[in-house]
Amino acid sequence: MDVHTIERELQARISELIRLRSEGIDRYRVFTPFRFSDGDHLAMVLKQENEHWILSDEGHTYMHLTYELDEGDLLQGTRQTIIANALSAFGVDDLGGELRIDIPAEQFGDALYSFIQALLKISDVTFLSRERVRTTFFDDFKAFMIATIPEERRIFDWHHPELDRDGKYSVNCRINQRAKQVFVYALQNDAQTRDATISLLQFEKWGVEFESVAIFENQEEINRRVLARFSDVCDKQFSNLDGNKERITPHLQELMRIT
Repeated sequence: MDVHTIERELQARISELIRLRSEGIDRYRVFTPFRFSDGDHLAMVLKQENEHWILSDEGHTYMHLTYELDEGDLLQGTRQTIIANALSAFGVDDLGGELRIDIPAEQFGDALYSFIQALLKISDVTFLSRERVRTTFFDDFKAFMIATIPEERRIFDWHHPELDRDGKYSVNCRINQRAKQVFVYALQNDAQTRDATISLLQFEKWGVEFESVAIFENQEEINRRVLARFSDVCDKQFSNLDGNKERITPHLQELMRIT
């Protein structure tokens, strides 16, 4: 099938505005009217590899998303689930960040339609509502702790098994196997910060030996008085996760080395 026939099929199947522009032998830039939320067009090329046609974004989609999101956030939590579901639903492969779809039996129109739908669905991660984004914070926190702390040295949602059988004073992640255990809190709002303050004070009252670390979603959103009280009882705080991973990791690793 020659390129003009392919272009006419794409126009008939999807939109009359679709155009193909040659960029070399058996390689064509695909122009469509579809855009990301910021107005940039989807980036796609149609090319032939080993006598087989494919559509590829050549890594542009993920690169575009990193304008608004940290690259690591695309690979974990709710965002990863959204992306994985989109790839699976539309038959798109992720080859090291390059998204591509095979074109079977010269079904160019169907393949392009599926590819466009997948890219648009993936770009929806930037539209997560504030509440939805909040759910990803705990997913991101948990994924970060799993990557940083060995499994045998961490417990999520820990509470003291003897002094707090009902789990009223829980810790998001406890690092053990050291003389003074480490309590790591993931905090999003005033209520969680108050609860963490109360928990730390209770642990002190019980005579539990520990060091505390707090990682905020955004510390600037915490009420100043709430934060001031919390600061009195917490040993180390990080204002956010995304911008402090390079600081949090060595701090936790240093605490694990202390016996």
